[in-house]
Amino acid sequence: MNDRTHAALKRGMLTAALLVGIGGVPMAATVGPVTDDLGVVKVPKGAPIQIGGYWVLSGADAALGIDQKRGAEIAFRDHGGKILGHPVKLVAEDGLCNAEGGQTAARKLAANSAIVLVVGPSCSSEATPGAPILWEAGIVSIGTSCGAPSLTAPTRKPAYNGFARTIFNDLDTGAADARWLKNVLKVQRVVTIHDGSPYAQQLAQVMAKNFRELGGTILSEEAIAPTDVDMHPLLTRIATEKPDVLYFPIFVAAAAQILRQAKDIPGLGKTALIGGSSLAAPDMIEAAGPSIVGFRISYPDVSTDAMGKSYPKLLEEYKKAYGEGPISGYHGQAYDAAQIAIRAIEKVAVTDKDGTTYIGRKALRDAVFASKFDGVSGPIECDQNGQCGKFKPAVYEFTSADPKTFKIGENPKKIYP
Repeated sequence: MNDRTHAALKRGMLTAALLVGIGGVPMAATVGPVTDDLGVVKVPKGAPIQIGGYWVLSGADAALGIDQKRGAEIAFRDHGGKILGHPVKLVAEDGLCNAEGGQTAARKLAANSAIVLVVGPSCSSEATPGAPILWEAGIVSIGTSCGAPSLTAPTRKPAYNGFARTIFNDLDTGAADARWLKNVLKVQRVVTIHDGSPYAQQLAQVMAKNFRELGGTILSEEAIAPTDVDMHPLLTRIATEKPDVLYFPIFVAAAAQILRQAKDIPGLGKTALIGGSSLAAPDMIEAAGPSIVGFRISYPDVSTDAMGKSYPKLLEEYKKAYGEGPISGYHGQAYDAAQIAIRAIEKVAVTDKDGTTYIGRKALRDAVFASKFDGVSGPIECDQNGQCGKFKPAVYEFTSADPKTFKIGENPKKIYP
């Protein structure tokens, strides 16, 4: 290696260090006309603005993530497919709705230095490891259906300072579920089941805490693995406690096993089975079979009169684009997350006379957290911890065992309020 090559290599290494910092943490940089504490993304004229996404796109819970990916795609199309004259490129990864998948997806996105911002994920299990990986690379992410309270808690660790979400906080979900069980169903004795995921475990704990405060009794708080198949021993033990309600806000595969097998257990015939919002999908109907009829889930109110004024327009566009109605319930939150991304980029980006655009990462994060507008999912107003969406409680009941009849509002049908 000659002296000139060695010097060039050192300059290149120094530039890289300034841009990404020690250990992958971005550092202050000046690129073109923009100086930013976390670095700058340079988008040459004609090049796409790359926005990442990670959702559960395969497996039993795929409808949850595919529905959200579609919501984001519609938002970008509504904006003409461009931001500041650059085409939008959505780079989507499959987070699998588990920690390993979220970690892998986030690492892939973080390794792409052209990614400006990330929309998603679907599941708190993905966000818990994924958001810190992205933020270490200076990339802000906007969750679309991950409601675990820890993700936007005032006590969250600095590693989550780059995470915001358009979905509601499950602190509100758990409290609303407890009120419905105690004050509307008028039950006294409840058993909860979670699957160890941040979503299910935290939601079950919040509901239980609120239910106790309302004077109810939590007989036991049970745990399973998402891959468990034989629920008979657990359900048999639960039956001896004689609960009024079995509350299990878990995911499709395990929930379907509980529904199918509960009918075989003496003593559970009069126990109400209540699930969570992750189960609103045609795959749940197919997996549970006839046992699905009469099954109730707590869910945000996604009726047209409860959503934002422009929600009916989104429904029309969805059907036109994909040849079917929504396959889950969080396309509106994903649309609004994409809207936040578009607005924030347009607010902070600087385009020079040659058409090259520069986007400061810290400035972009701050613009995301300052978002406030009327979204299709309702009012969007982010607080200092990244909580941008509000919760409107409802309860839905499945009316048919035919997966083809799935349509939120009909099957499952809103029964409360």
